[in-house]
Amino acid sequence: MDKDSTVAAIIVAAGRGRRAGPGRPKQWRELAGRTVAAWTIDAFRSHPRIAQVVLVLAPDDMGLAPGWDAHPDMRVVAGGDTRAQSVAAGLAALDALAPDAVLIHDVARPLVPADMIDRVIDALAHAPGAAPALAVVDALWTGADGRVQGVHPRDGLFRAQTPQGFRFAAIRAAHRSHGGAAADDVEIARAAGLDVSIVEGDERAFKITGPGDFARAEAIVAQSSGGRMRDIRTGTGYDVHAFGPGDAVTLCGVAVPFDRALSGHSDADVGLHALTDAIYGALAEGDIGTHFPPSDPQWKGTASHVFLEHAVSRAGSRGFRIGNVDVTLICERPRIGPHADAMRARTAEILDIAADRVSIKATTSERLGFTGREEGIAAIASVTLIAD
Repeated sequence: MDKDSTVAAIIVAAGRGRRAGPGRPKQWRELAGRTVAAWTIDAFRSHPRIAQVVLVLAPDDMGLAPGWDAHPDMRVVAGGDTRAQSVAAGLAALDALAPDAVLIHDVARPLVPADMIDRVIDALAHAPGAAPALAVVDALWTGADGRVQGVHPRDGLFRAQTPQGFRFAAIRAAHRSHGGAAADDVEIARAAGLDVSIVEGDERAFKITGPGDFARAEAIVAQSSGGRMRDIRTGTGYDVHAFGPGDAVTLCGVAVPFDRALSGHSDADVGLHALTDAIYGALAEGDIGTHFPPSDPQWKGTASHVFLEHAVSRAGSRGFRIGNVDVTLICERPRIGPHADAMRARTAEILDIAADRVSIKATTSERLGFTGREEGIAAIASVTLIAD
């Protein structure tokens, strides 16, 4: 695909994975400090050529992903009884975006390398479908009753992997016409007459199936991080400030003209307060009140960037960098849209990261609650910290 093409990814995570042994489905089990699903999602969300990720979950698991569906580049949808039905649900969720191409991936392949994703995308410039695979190198037998019955030629045989990529319109039509179960999306594509190119796979993209596969995946993670497990943390923050007398509100470091101000011990920047608490939360180091007690008069009227800079320095002292941040401001007024770019720029400056790693957005509460009555402003923030 060319550089202007839009590529989306569907992560199929509705299965139960019973061969992995008793306990939770394998996508919700821990791998090197994170769930298998989190590793898989991050592999696609962090890829520069993926514009949108759709996570397809079993209906009973929908409550396990409240944070992911808050991200503008993600959607979480319920799947069906079969893999084909789940993929169809993911494809339907992409209709509005109508990407040029879509990659369909098994959640149980959490360590898919970025260059393998690139190979699949690149192959779609010349074919309606492309999928990674590894040539079979071992001898193949047929057998019955515990005994070898014959030998099968291995020439031309491949072990299929994911992501399997397709031009979106073609695979959408193929799924609509298929209607039955299938081992994977290549089978559905070929049934619709689509050519599927084979690209080089990668042993690291193996599928976690049995209990022993978790240890194998842990070893790969350890090796890729120089013998240590990479520490990636997320944190959330929430803050509220009431309106008081004044002629401007300070939000995410920007003074916004208004007929009131926000009341608080400091400058009451509700956006930066929520973001600061998100960083402290990811570090498990309390909140703003822990580090800057409101009972201490020295902090009265302090600009909130002081608090945020302290939280960033605490993260840095423990070996973490800011991956990305997302702040949602909740109010009826003032209008945030005209000031959002300035807020992103100022927040990025304080965090010392690129502006494209900062999201500032706003919503109303539909005239409900204290924000709906225009009594104040609330903010929700999330942050990702990455240990280098």
